[in-house]
Amino acid sequence: MFSVILKGLAIGLLLIFSVGPVIFTTIKQSINHGRRGGFSFIIGVWISDIIWIVLSNGFSEAIKILLDFKIPIGIAGCCFLIGMGIYFTFLKKIEPRRLQEPTEIAGDEITPAGKKKTNYFAILSSGFIINTLNPGVISFWVFTAATLASVYGLHDRIIIFATCMSATMLADIGKVMSAGYIGQRLSDRVILLINRISGILYLAFGVAILAGIVYTLIKD
Repeated sequence: MFSVILKGLAIGLLLIFSVGPVIFTTIKQSINHGRRGGFSFIIGVWISDIIWIVLSNGFSEAIKILLDFKIPIGIAGCCFLIGMGIYFTFLKKIEPRRLQEPTEIAGDEITPAGKKKTNYFAILSSGFIINTLNPGVISFWVFTAATLASVYGLHDRIIIFATCMSATMLADIGKVMSAGYIGQRLSDRVILLINRISGILYLAFGVAILAGIVYTLIKD
């Protein structure tokens, strides 16, 4: 039992310290929309992870079919990231959140009365989409499940994945809490810079993943 829990913690730590668009977006959403915005985003990511875990462990044949479409799914995810990167870096005018005039940031809606209302469902959906369409996430859960299935029974795998998700959830909660705390003390100029940087990172990750897909296609 102890070794099984350690295995889950090891996988969780691997996810916690992996660098990708999700971690930067979690911080950005927490700064822009506070803790509720940050939690909305990571809940979308958690739902995506849980779905992939269940599919990888319980529907192996369906996953094998889905893997045949891994490249189209990956390209769709790359296009989504690149589109968001272009939008946030070059097209969308992001104003300081502390301005008196109500301004619209990603996940915000301006009501007819001119007040700003945060659309938390849109933020949750963005977390779900970014994570679900990430080919790295698909490969990670599928190959992890396949590897563990060759060594551990279903009961042990449930403990491993439950431990893994518990560790990553606690880490995500820590990211949101700390980002919200730090965000309250950042100047408007720094917050604007963080938004621009996050857009550039969307572009970088999208282009990098797309380049990897193209290289795989050429190599094959």
